[in-house]
Amino acid sequence: METPYDWVTVGIFAGLIVLFLQRSTGPVRDQMWPYLVASVFCAGLNQVGNKAWNENDILLHGAAIAGILGTLYFIHHFLRPFGGTED
Repeated sequence: METPYDWVTVGIFAGLIVLFLQRSTGPVRDQMWPYLVASVFCAGLNQVGNKAWNENDILLHGAAIAGILGTLYFIHHFLRPFGGTED
């Protein structure tokens, strides 16, 4: 946990875990693939961000930040963590 990318991606992953555990106690309404995709993207973007941090590469910083924002949009669109369920 040395870079801001570590903190941000682990925070997103922790939120995914909490969302998954919360929804696993009720009726089945989610598929597993969105959780897997978002988790893999968090891991990959963490590596890209860490490389950008170590090499001070502005292009990689932009790619990592854009990817993190894209992952957050993906979570919002497919998992709808703030409501919008059909229950």
